[in-house]
Amino acid sequence: MTDKARIAAYSGPAGGWGSLRSVEERLLEEHRLASGNAVLLRQNKPEGYSCVSCSWAKPAKPRAFEYCENGAKATAWEITRKRVPRDFFAQHSIAELRRWSDHDLEAAGRLLHPMRLDHAAGHWVPVAWEDAFREIGRELRALDPRSTVFYASGRASLETSYMWGLFARLYGHNNLPDSSNMCHESTSVGLPESIGAPVGTVTLEDFAATDCILAFGQNVGSNSPRMLHPLQEAVRRGVPILTFNPLRERGWERFTNPQSPREMLTGAETRISARYHQLRAGGDSAAILGLCKALLEGDAKARAAGKPAWIDHAFIAEHTEGFDAFAAAAMGTPWEVLEAHSGLARTALAGTAAIYARSRAAIGLYGMGLTQHRKGVENVRMLVNLLLMRGNIGKPGAGVLPVRGHSNVQGQRTVGITEKPKLVPLDTLAKQYGFTPPQETGMNTVEACEGIIDGRVRAFLGLGGNFLRAVPETAAMEAAWPRLRLTVQVATKLNRGHLFNGEVAFLLPCLGRIERDEQASGPQFVTCEDTMTKIHPSHGQVPPAGSRLRSEPAIVAGIAQATLPPNPRLPWAEWVGDYSRVRDAIAATYPEAFHDFNARITRERGFHRPLPARQRVWKTKSGKASFLTPSTLEEDPDTATTAPEVLQLVTLRSNDQFNTTIYGHGDRFRGVHGTRMVLFVNRADAARLGLAEGATVALETAVEDGICRRVEGFRVTAYDIPPGCCAAYYPECNPLIPLWHHAEGSKVPAAKSVPVRIRPMST
Repeated sequence: MTDKARIAAYSGPAGGWGSLRSVEERLLEEHRLASGNAVLLRQNKPEGYSCVSCSWAKPAKPRAFEYCENGAKATAWEITRKRVPRDFFAQHSIAELRRWSDHDLEAAGRLLHPMRLDHAAGHWVPVAWEDAFREIGRELRALDPRSTVFYASGRASLETSYMWGLFARLYGHNNLPDSSNMCHESTSVGLPESIGAPVGTVTLEDFAATDCILAFGQNVGSNSPRMLHPLQEAVRRGVPILTFNPLRERGWERFTNPQSPREMLTGAETRISARYHQLRAGGDSAAILGLCKALLEGDAKARAAGKPAWIDHAFIAEHTEGFDAFAAAAMGTPWEVLEAHSGLARTALAGTAAIYARSRAAIGLYGMGLTQHRKGVENVRMLVNLLLMRGNIGKPGAGVLPVRGHSNVQGQRTVGITEKPKLVPLDTLAKQYGFTPPQETGMNTVEACEGIIDGRVRAFLGLGGNFLRAVPETAAMEAAWPRLRLTVQVATKLNRGHLFNGEVAFLLPCLGRIERDEQASGPQFVTCEDTMTKIHPSHGQVPPAGSRLRSEPAIVAGIAQATLPPNPRLPWAEWVGDYSRVRDAIAATYPEAFHDFNARITRERGFHRPLPARQRVWKTKSGKASFLTPSTLEEDPDTATTAPEVLQLVTLRSNDQFNTTIYGHGDRFRGVHGTRMVLFVNRADAARLGLAEGATVALETAVEDGICRRVEGFRVTAYDIPPGCCAAYYPECNPLIPLWHHAEGSKVPAAKSVPVRIRPMST
């Protein structure tokens, strides 16, 4: 917490002048005020670049300013004029840099030179690219491939991701955790069981055809602000938006469109949510079951009175299974139980169900407020239950929409970044490249962390990201990390994960997506998949930050060539020289989705990959969409407690960050300035626990597993949050999340409901 820290309520809307000022301040700080605004005009455009932050879809007819506040910040952060000079690491030791904040580490600027760690001196030192590749290859050849982990962040292109996954399998493992494991793996597990597809069914065009939107556990104003445009258009058509979230987030309340001169000049605001339900942390399944129960009750009354049904019985009979058991469970659950677990009143749920029942086509969208729970997979399937009851999958204006985070995190899975070999066409790869792919299931993120802690993992290669800062159990992970034999990090900027290293360690700087990429055949472009399964090209716009930077494909190829035996079917150098050759390879491996890849991406400037569920073709075992009967409404049965001092912690992102990247020490929408160490507490809970406004406290995890997890220095702030809940920022709270506290079936860290106690500061 800084000396200038202050907290004062923010009265403005999402967007508006606050958003514009924030973008200009960031461009100014990165010394890109004039040129940065020019670059932003190419963001999310057909011949421009895909945003490097969130994966929200591009409209067919983009606006002049087709970017949002956080997308603009991400661009400014990447194209900054700040540089890490060659002597930076000679002046700053690893020990010193560990005392820097997350913000200050990245704010040092773009990395320019490949580095090798000098353990004796405690400094990163320059190394030649070929020497780095040679030594990394030598180390990998000396290890059991199954003891190594190849992590991928969500920003790597389809081309790079394909090469990375192929390299791992040629080397001999499926240990390919990625950022999906920390956010939407519950979606990837839950949706196939329900509808036979691992991704959402909604397209951007559905927003223009819908007449009802239900939103669960997603902060649109900070995490995907471009979605506010179709939401605003829907509201103006009279579409009710029904929001469920523990905190009142400004983006779901009021919006002033920064791209509308009239709204900016007059201060006009659009009310986004018709109903806003502040459910308790972990109360999602209970709330959704309450909506389903109200639909069943309303349907019975309507049919008895000869009125239109509230449920699409014909759709259920033709396309689904398991409805009778689910309906019986819903009707058999007392309203008192649903109210207690959800924190919402029966009247509120019944009123919202009535609005939903009147809709012709509805979208159910959600974020990590549904997935990052112990019952995250069931939460996802419960939302699908609600949609299936009215036939709201596989028709215009309707569907399920998981709002993904990182810009290509969904696309990476499409081309093979997964620890699950059943999701990859291994037989095709075997024929294509003449090898025997490994068949063993690899490690996901949680399992990789377990392997690092217990010593089974000997090497970690990170393709972007800030893995060590993003995962739970921070203290144990930082303690175990130096025991690794080899760590390799590919990055554009310095982060905390680069300050904990194995016995042999390399830091390899790469081109950013917004930079022009010149290879042997000329300028290159890459491709990405958005959250609605559309593949887009992305063309670099600005000169590289430094002459010694290499592209991600070149770095992957360099390590692979230094590690693997020669294979005439693997033209690594040709792939680096011409990315269209990689796209040809992707098309050969995945012909259904990527046939004629190069021709289509050039001619159509983007295309949707096929998704049978959109046509009501269910790729499930039974061939039908499946209702789930919930196993329990207790979000976290193994840590449940009635102790009055235990609160359920919800971790948050501020509007001045993207994942672990911190753009500034503030959160405009929540009125926070100059600090991130804030604990938001219900006012009545603060009084009950004797917590004074502004007091500095510590948090401890309230579980009995023999490990003390504690973070100090939070400023108590009374806030509009349900009783029994509190909230604080990620990744500062990651040390409080036990590694075993994850979603059943998907192992997504359960960061949205962590039992904690508030403690006095250490003396």
